[in-house]
Amino acid sequence: MPIQSYFGQKEPPEDAEIWRFMSLRKFQDLMATEELYFCRADLFPQDKNEGIPPEEYLRLVMGLNRYVLEDEKELNRQMGSLAQFREMYYVNCWHLFRQETPEIWEEFGKDGLAICSRYELLKSALNGMLDRTYLGLVQYGDQHLTRTRRFNTLQFISTKRIEYTVECEVRAFLEAQDPLDGGNRHFDENNRPHRGPLPENPRHHWVHNSKRRRIDLRALIKRLVVSPSASKEVSDEVKLWINVKQHSYPVRKSVLG
Repeated sequence: MPIQSYFGQKEPPEDAEIWRFMSLRKFQDLMATEELYFCRADLFPQDKNEGIPPEEYLRLVMGLNRYVLEDEKELNRQMGSLAQFREMYYVNCWHLFRQETPEIWEEFGKDGLAICSRYELLKSALNGMLDRTYLGLVQYGDQHLTRTRRFNTLQFISTKRIEYTVECEVRAFLEAQDPLDGGNRHFDENNRPHRGPLPENPRHHWVHNSKRRRIDLRALIKRLVVSPSASKEVSDEVKLWINVKQHSYPVRKSVLG
């Protein structure tokens, strides 16, 4: 189906350069399978609250007071619901390129490499998939979030906390709903709401940790950049895979090393 727009979506220019940083192992997997990897939105190691708005934002828009029992229960109920809603979204992360920095290499591509593309090419790769797919810039902080009780999960999935601004992330994500999830796995046996799904209420086994979707790498990748801290063996392995697959991407070392 055609790629979808969503409430509050922000996009860079179509010809904006985007990079996806990865380890050598992940590059080998990408070349071998020719599939993009999408991680479920609740499994990002950097932030356990990925896809959930800040507590203070929820208190503000819902008029909930701290230490008031019924308000605290309502806050838990809302956060628990949102923690489950995010499980239906699978994310593929890119960096809106401006310049190379040691911090980004260290965090996301240490001893690895980056595949370089353009925003329009990634959009084209996502267009026409069987899934409902989305693409846009991540926004940071909470000033752009709707100040009403009408929450928008897609807006939360494309929002990160202000401390992650340096990532300048472009986020591709697809939607895969669980038709049998009643959205109540955050309630305990006494019907008390919690801020996330409880271990005693496991998700269905068919809700996977990740999704893979096949794409045309030749149409997506424009060049490859090897990490400044990567060894010559990494560069040689990258070039070997390009030759084996009979692709023709330029490969260069980072300008930082």
